Amino acid sequence: MRPPRPALLALVVLALIAAAAGITFSLRAPPPEPAPAAAAPAPTAPTVTASAPATPAPPPPTPAAHPASTYIGSEACSECHEDEHTAWSKDWHSRALSPATQKFVVGNFRNAHFKGESSEAWTRRDADKHLMRTRGADGELSEFPVNWVVGGKRMQDPITVLPDGRWQVLPIYFHVTGKGEWVDYSETKQGALTPDHPFFWANFRRSAQHACLDCHVTGLEASYDRTAHTWSTRFTDHGVACESCHGPGSKHADTQDPKDIIQPSKLPNAEALAVCAQCHGPRRPLFPILDAPHRFQPGQRYDDHYQPVVLLVGNERSGDYFTDGRPSTSSFEYQALIQSKCHLQGGATCLTCHTAPHEPHAANELEKLKKPLAHVSVSASTCHQCHEDVFAQGKAHTHHSASAANDCLSCHMPAVVSGVLDKFADHAIDVPAPDNTSRHDIPNACNTCHTQETPAAMSQALLKWWPQAGTRQQRRLTLADAFDEKTAATSRPALETVLADTTEAPSLRGVAARLLARRFKHDAAPTLRTVLKSTTDSLLRSDVIESLGAAGAREAANDLVPLLSDSSLWVRQAAALTLAGLGDARAVPALEALANGPETSGLVQPHILLGQLAIRRKDLATATRELERALDLQPYNAEALVRLADLYVVQNQPQRGQERLEEALRFDPQSRSAKQRLNMLRQEQ
Repeated sequence: MRPPRPALLALVVLALIAAAAGITFSLRAPPPEPAPAAAAPAPTAPTVTASAPATPAPPPPTPAAHPASTYIGSEACSECHEDEHTAWSKDWHSRALSPATQKFVVGNFRNAHFKGESSEAWTRRDADKHLMRTRGADGELSEFPVNWVVGGKRMQDPITVLPDGRWQVLPIYFHVTGKGEWVDYSETKQGALTPDHPFFWANFRRSAQHACLDCHVTGLEASYDRTAHTWSTRFTDHGVACESCHGPGSKHADTQDPKDIIQPSKLPNAEALAVCAQCHGPRRPLFPILDAPHRFQPGQRYDDHYQPVVLLVGNERSGDYFTDGRPSTSSFEYQALIQSKCHLQGGATCLTCHTAPHEPHAANELEKLKKPLAHVSVSASTCHQCHEDVFAQGKAHTHHSASAANDCLSCHMPAVVSGVLDKFADHAIDVPAPDNTSRHDIPNACNTCHTQETPAAMSQALLKWWPQAGTRQQRRLTLADAFDEKTAATSRPALETVLADTTEAPSLRGVAARLLARRFKHDAAPTLRTVLKSTTDSLLRSDVIESLGAAGAREAANDLVPLLSDSSLWVRQAAALTLAGLGDARAVPALEALANGPETSGLVQPHILLGQLAIRRKDLATATRELERALDLQPYNAEALVRLADLYVVQNQPQRGQERLEEALRFDPQSRSAKQRLNMLRQEQ
């Protein structure tokens, strides 16, 4: 290939200059995602291996951060815990992922046909094989084997394993609890899905390695070979098995000592909550999600590994939240619970109401009480554990005669949360706020039952019967006024009120910080600096630090320097990245320490930012090395691939540049910058 023409070089140089000059960026976009993980020590139990080309796992980016105990598999646990293993095997946790055999497949594969607005599929069986015919990434009809299925209690998602080892969630799901029919839930949420749409089924955004397996298998090991463009995926158990909640069991199996295994019910509240939270709420991992040595294990703190996704994903607003900050979609139970007063004031965790899958339980793993209350549902009986005084008031508290209306969940955990195509209880556990229905289009518990009444009428009735509810309602009204884009222009007082409220959930205060910086950039710094100095919560600190960077608050640089040695790695990284974005030279040694330290070199963003800083000083060799390192850790970062391609073109290596651009389009078919550069390079061949 001949050297690139001046037009292409000019485009590339301008892009590199812009990248180096505009170093400020969102610390959350794109979220760090799976990296080519190192293979952990071989488990003694059989390991499930994906039907993908075998590729050697790359060396680990950092030494293993966990104790020597390794995964051994649920069958090994059953040797001593037969009853628990049998009970677990009948629970849906064990079927979080299952092989697509007749035993587990619940969908209709008897020559069924589905046609949506943009998707169409046919299903059939061939002996023991389940097959789906649909359009692939090339737009042509092809037949794909169904190798695995996700779930099956309410919805079952079929997965095919492509020749490159990628696990892709096929376009249609079987709605078990609906009419027993095939549906395209992604099309319902995203609109028409053409092959170049990121959520088209064959594209990387729908990859199970990227979005599913971390929570649907136990003992995951996955890697990506950047040269062969192939995935290798292994795990100890399909499904959420014993070691997902109790931690790797090899040491306990050897010693049979209780202290060598995790018992979630005996952990402190924060660590106990983390066991469930690791999967029951989308989160941003500190290290790439497929970095096995740094993966969360039971007994550790959630905040040391993850930050929950709340209202915002990067700089984009999530469609999974009501405008008062409550999740509107199921599988966000952690995000909902941590903003409830039950958690904030009472310390409630998931295990306050639920129990282990292998313990006797009612529906949805609710604790099966020894002495359930008469005429009250199992769900409401769990509330009695903490609210006996309220139960004693009876109808004097509920003011309703219907049995359904005397159930705690009807008013405080209404079924307004969307779970694919079903409705689930709201785990934010709050009082109804009908005025938010009028002002912000948020559903409320009262009108869920009283569908013929107006929200205004419900608000008047509610305050008449429960005058004290007005104080509780004000919290949700303020949050909605602060977060709703419709009230963005006048939201500053509400945002500052949320930020100043030390009793509010740190996750919601963090959202307020980010929106304040976005909407009122030139006025945000004083409030943000005050909050930063007064909080010790690592999640809130990280959000405030990022917000100071977004606001361009150079006056806050001295506030950030002490945080370069904070006990939280989240805070240290955020402080270093933000200082660099503000142009403060004190960030460079901190970034280099993060990028080269034995326990932190697996972080992605320090490498990317050091690469950008090297571009600024025209050190292209260092810039190339740092970006390549970032891609070793996070190989599908399309933005980094495009930037690296620019570096290779400038260094007269157009073939390498073309390879990086082609790789960027494998992961992000919509990348305009990759398409533009690749077209220009190909025209010159």
